[in-house]
Amino acid sequence: MMAKVIMDEVMAKPFDLLLGRKTYDIFAAHWPFVKNDPDKRNTMAADKLNSARKYVVSKTLAKADWENSTLIKDDAVKEIMELKKQDGPEIQVHGSGNLIQTLLKNDLIDEFRVWTFPLTIGTGKRLFGEGTIPVGLKLLDCKISTTGVSIATYKGSGKIKTGSFALENPTEAELIRRKRLE
Repeated sequence: MMAKVIMDEVMAKPFDLLLGRKTYDIFAAHWPFVKNDPDKRNTMAADKLNSARKYVVSKTLAKADWENSTLIKDDAVKEIMELKKQDGPEIQVHGSGNLIQTLLKNDLIDEFRVWTFPLTIGTGKRLFGEGTIPVGLKLLDCKISTTGVSIATYKGSGKIKTGSFALENPTEAELIRRKRLE
């Protein structure tokens, strides 16, 4: 399973986590309790996630009890900018859709790793849903797992460059189409 191999690669390097409150709640209710899982990769992931430094952005959470967790309650953008200036491991964001919008708005994401699973659900939270700050992305790498999961790595490439298929001189069919829209 290539997806697991890629996840092993991601987990092999030291990292800190930056999480929104909802993702933190999910992770904190699960990973500290994964101990002797028959799948050694789950145990390894739990060890890595549990020991990683975690920064939790929340205006409502009173405390962050999960091992090595620090709560960011005030000016999250300022604090994240300071974190990025420090020497230390890579800072990863898992899930945290609302937090990602704040990071996008303030140009605080250096690299995206987007996992696209071959299914449609139709409901649920969208990572890049309505209100997403537009940003151009440059593909750095893309792998496809044996189960069809697309794992793409992008970096921001600045403002979106748009184009048009419009002809300099519109065709007669285009002029008729425009007239119908009036």
